[in-house]
Amino acid sequence: MARKDTAADAANPGRLKQIALTYKMTRRADKKIGLVLAAVGIVTFGVFLAIGFLIGHPIYLGILGLLLAFLATAIVFGRRAERAAFGQMEGQPGAAAAVLDNIGRGWTTTPAVAMNRSQDVVHRAVGKAGIVLVAEGNPNRVKSLLAAEKKKMNRIVADVPVHDLIVGTGEGQVGLQKLRTTMLKLPRVLTGPQVTATNDRLKAMGDLMSNMPLPKGPMPKGMKLPKGGPKAR
Repeated sequence: MARKDTAADAANPGRLKQIALTYKMTRRADKKIGLVLAAVGIVTFGVFLAIGFLIGHPIYLGILGLLLAFLATAIVFGRRAERAAFGQMEGQPGAAAAVLDNIGRGWTTTPAVAMNRSQDVVHRAVGKAGIVLVAEGNPNRVKSLLAAEKKKMNRIVADVPVHDLIVGTGEGQVGLQKLRTTMLKLPRVLTGPQVTATNDRLKAMGDLMSNMPLPKGPMPKGMKLPKGGPKAR
């Protein structure tokens, strides 16, 4: 019993420290976070307390209002912290990959399956919606990357739908904050075993290409790579 209490006591300071750190990070992007949270808590508690006086149960409604005020404050804080985090990540290389890593269960993500010299990159996620290719970088350049990767996917797993998304703020693009929601709204067309089989086929193809022997030294003049061979990314 004493060990459990000690573990709980050790966890609480760490949790409080994490909340404090999150608040500081959020406040850098959202200067009004403190006023907003205070207003939400006070208004929620005040409304329930007033109702309690009106119906003759100020203590009961006051306690309920205090609990709900804490809950409402936590919800608002979480949403504004998430919005601030996405705002700081927007436009940063690899931001889309970070979102994909936290998309949730049922999805398998592979970052940077394609890349060019300008650091435009395509990530891949596989789930019950099929294969989703997520590109980040210059919209004009990533289109060719997406087209090439989509063609490859259709050749390897022709029976699986392939979706493509470009992360950005322009027309026809998906904002970083809406990326996860957009992917979760895609229609589910695959079963669990089909998702596993798709991942296995893609993994096998990746292993095959990575283990393919390549000649050492400069390539002889006039020699061409066979079709379907590895391409430089």
